[in-house]
Amino acid sequence: MSQSTRDPENTKERILDAALDVFSRKGYHDTRMDEIVDESHTSKGSIYFHFPNKERLFLALVDKLADLLERRVSEAIREHDKGMAKVQAALEAILETFGRYRRPAKILRVQASGLGPAFEQKRQEVNDRFARLIESYLIEAVEVGDIQPVDTDVVAYAWMGAIYQLVIRWVYTGEPQPQRIIETLLPVLLRSVDYHPEAESVHA
Repeated sequence: MSQSTRDPENTKERILDAALDVFSRKGYHDTRMDEIVDESHTSKGSIYFHFPNKERLFLALVDKLADLLERRVSEAIREHDKGMAKVQAALEAILETFGRYRRPAKILRVQASGLGPAFEQKRQEVNDRFARLIESYLIEAVEVGDIQPVDTDVVAYAWMGAIYQLVIRWVYTGEPQPQRIIETLLPVLLRSVDYHPEAESVHA
């Protein structure tokens, strides 16, 4: 009995890890499935059992990155019970995760024309997922009186757009460094809803 038959989930994870390595090094278009077979030490049959083509494999990697981000956000907000404290912790977690995991972040640099509507749809799904997550914390912050009422939908999408653009620039050019993004962008985002955590700490 083959390893993939005994433990298909383990095999799937090895394929995804190998695909991440190859896509990060070579980009989507220059990657061949045979290279992922070699990198994952599996067979073509195993790869095609889990992923019918290269596009589906790439999109699964985007989902894996989104799952990682959501897990980090959940861990970061666990100790916070107030609206804006959750918002700040969530934003920090998203920025720090991108900063720590450059190889996963690299998969976001694929040209939109490369995968066409499939990638655009997946990218929008991920953006929606995290905008809605941030929006839920913003709504809570308004409800508990941490910030004045705002259009939480517009704010959440504007924030995610700013984060995405800076992360993509960092992936392409190496600048600005993740710590600069955190130190500069985070206060700007928080002040855009008239929230000043440093003032709160002074009056605590």
